[in-house]
Amino acid sequence: MHGVLGSKLRKARTDLGLSQAAFARALGFSSEFISLLEADKRAPSLTTLNKIAAYLKKDLHYFLQEKEDAFNILLRGDALKGPEGLDAASQAVLQRFKRYCDDYLRLERRANSRLPLAPLYTNISPERLAEEERRRLGLGDEPIRDIFALSELNGCRILRLPIPSGAKLSGAFIFLEDREAAFALINSADTPGRQAFTAAHEYCHYLKDRHEGPVIENPDFFIDEYVSLYHPREKFAQTFAASFLMPASKVRAIIEKEFGGRRLNFDHVLYLKRYFGVSFAAMLHRVREMGFVTAAQFEDYIKRDPDSRERELFGARGGERASAGRTVFSDRYKLLQLEGMRQKRRIPNRGKR
Repeated sequence: MHGVLGSKLRKARTDLGLSQAAFARALGFSSEFISLLEADKRAPSLTTLNKIAAYLKKDLHYFLQEKEDAFNILLRGDALKGPEGLDAASQAVLQRFKRYCDDYLRLERRANSRLPLAPLYTNISPERLAEEERRRLGLGDEPIRDIFALSELNGCRILRLPIPSGAKLSGAFIFLEDREAAFALINSADTPGRQAFTAAHEYCHYLKDRHEGPVIENPDFFIDEYVSLYHPREKFAQTFAASFLMPASKVRAIIEKEFGGRRLNFDHVLYLKRYFGVSFAAMLHRVREMGFVTAAQFEDYIKRDPDSRERELFGARGGERASAGRTVFSDRYKLLQLEGMRQKRRIPNRGKR
């Protein structure tokens, strides 16, 4: 049951907005004891567990029941809204994702190199979460030049696979609690800017609700009118991604400096899109929210083809050669593979004389 009771206790406590210290005081325990329970380094007696369950208004069975394997849930399609479940193409992609996760963790064990988890944030707005995480990482308000590497080095491993256009998923997130390992799947058939936004979206699931179960992203989760149909955490993650990748302070500073703080034309939005390394649609939504384009401008710009104008104006679409349509393994995964091969060469074959 390692990793199950502790994570359930932590979630139940944070859902009530209680710090470990406040929770411990209410129950008459020490903060250290609660910390050990949540880290699964101490097993509570049945009497203690009953006391905790009663305070949290939870059935004792809630803490004792083993969690179903996260990949079983993911592959069954429970995380997908709607009765149809997963199509064959999506199943094949997720099976490949699972093999990658298993292989990645095997390489980590062999190299004795594990990624520590980032903090888990609770009771916070998406904008504040983006601000706090940027502060924690020392990013200021500058653009994130490689969201994939940043996510990975902070504990959320990423695989980018080309997902068939007819599939019912565009990405996924999973947290393996027993191994304290997080993974995100990104569709490499998307434009580089959209891949970056999806990565930030999944990073939010990792920071905010990794204990809430796996997530499958539908291809239409980027469409505004559909966001309300999904779990509230999807809207939260969308808002976080925009704030994390395009900090309002930096967007406003550039507009003031370069364009005199006035309304933006189509080319201005393209310029900003390239600067922040996001998709045109994401940048357009951001400046619309901030009041730098009107509703009429938004409706006009969103219908245009930004790619042809970008090539005409700037010569090439920003990052277009980065990953489109290819499987992209992370740099850290490649290093672990290399280290594994080196270890094999160093180990003599004792079976031969």
